[in-house]
Amino acid sequence: MAVHLITGAGSGIGAALTRRLHERGDELVLLARDAGRARAIAAEFPGATTLVGDLSQPGRLSWAFSKQPLPERIDSLIHIAGVVDLGRVADLPPTLWEQQLAVNLIAPAELTRLMLPVLRVSRGQVIFVNSGAGLRANAEWAAYAASKHGLKALADALRAEEAEHGVRVSSIFPGRTATPMQERVHQQEGTEYVPERFIDPESVATTILTALDLPRDAQITDLSVRPGV
Repeated sequence: MAVHLITGAGSGIGAALTRRLHERGDELVLLARDAGRARAIAAEFPGATTLVGDLSQPGRLSWAFSKQPLPERIDSLIHIAGVVDLGRVADLPPTLWEQQLAVNLIAPAELTRLMLPVLRVSRGQVIFVNSGAGLRANAEWAAYAASKHGLKALADALRAEEAEHGVRVSSIFPGRTATPMQERVHQQEGTEYVPERFIDPESVATTILTALDLPRDAQITDLSVRPGV
């Protein structure tokens, strides 16, 4: 039975993937930002283990984990959690840059660093659920796109560094997906949100499962997913 550590399991793509893995009987370790959120996620996915760690404070993750029992085995670390705040470069305050870089880039780097010893033992896999913004930057998306471009660089460097340990690294780049984050983006853009126009989170979950379940003789390095219409 495979063991998966997942961030962002509470909604959107993360919830869809977690449901699929739970239904097939895999073992789940779900990261939550606080104890209350951990209880809610544990109730939604009976049998899952939870870890508490605030991704907006990546420098405290090591301390937080030192107070909790950690899994002895991890077969995959799946980074899905993220935040987005739009704004023109001329208007974005440092706090919004810092928040997006912390959650979207620095926290995945630190969480990966902390989990690498067990991932090496299992010859496991790290999956970064990135974004189309990780490949191109549009007006008013500077901070978010910068964090996601950085996430691609993190994945590429990690893949080269960990190949000798048998750790596979994949980046998934979904286009606009019908999630609560997408609804928030539309509120910031001042446009109508019509979920049917975008990718279903289940479709992105299927893509992630494809990367997870690929036989060991291959790995998906970079995979873009776009709306069908």
